[in-house]
Amino acid sequence: MLALLVMAPAVFLADFSVARANDFEQQIEAYAPKVKAWLSDPAVIDAVKAQNAENANLTQADIDKLDTEWRAETSASDKPLIDKVLGRDLSKFLRQKADETEGLITEVFVMDDKGLNVGQSDVTSDYWQGDEDKWQKTFLVGASAMHLSEVELDESTQTYQSQLSLPIVDADGSTVIGAVTVGLNVELLE
Repeated sequence: MLALLVMAPAVFLADFSVARANDFEQQIEAYAPKVKAWLSDPAVIDAVKAQNAENANLTQADIDKLDTEWRAETSASDKPLIDKVLGRDLSKFLRQKADETEGLITEVFVMDDKGLNVGQSDVTSDYWQGDEDKWQKTFLVGASAMHLSEVELDESTQTYQSQLSLPIVDADGSTVIGAVTVGLNVELLE
C-alpha cells in the first residue's frame, strides 16, 4: 500500500509531462478575461506607449544588441538593463498581480510593438520576444487574438505551466500596442 502511495505523485507528474495546452484550453480561456481586465489599466497602457515611442527608431541590429546584452546580464553580477526593466512601475504592478494569485501566475511579462520587454514579474531568459509565437501570434494577429503554449515543466519554478498570450489594446479598443504573456500553473487551474 505504501509503495502505491509513493508512486502516485510520480504518475501524476508523468501525466503532466505529456499534456498539451489543449488539455487545459477551457480553463485557460476562462481565465483570460481576468488578465484582460487589468491590461486596460493605465499602468500597462502608458508604459507600453512610452516604450513604443522611445524605441520607434530601433533597427533589428539594435534589438539584437539589446537582446545579447540582456542574455549576458542574466548570469552577470551587474545587470543595468535587467534592473532598469525590473525597477519600473509596470514591473511592480505585474508582480502584484502575480502575487495576488497565490501561485497560479508563475510569471507575467509585457512586450512593446517590437516584442521587447516593457515590464515583468520575474527575469526572462531573453529581452526580445518578437521572434516567438507569444508575440507573433498575438501582436501581429490583432485585438481578438489569443495564443496558448503547450504545457511544459518550468525549470525555474518546478511547476507545469502553459503560457497565455494576449494582445494589449489601446483605449480605443482596436489598436494593438503590445502583448502580454502570463505563465499559468496548470495544476492550480480550476
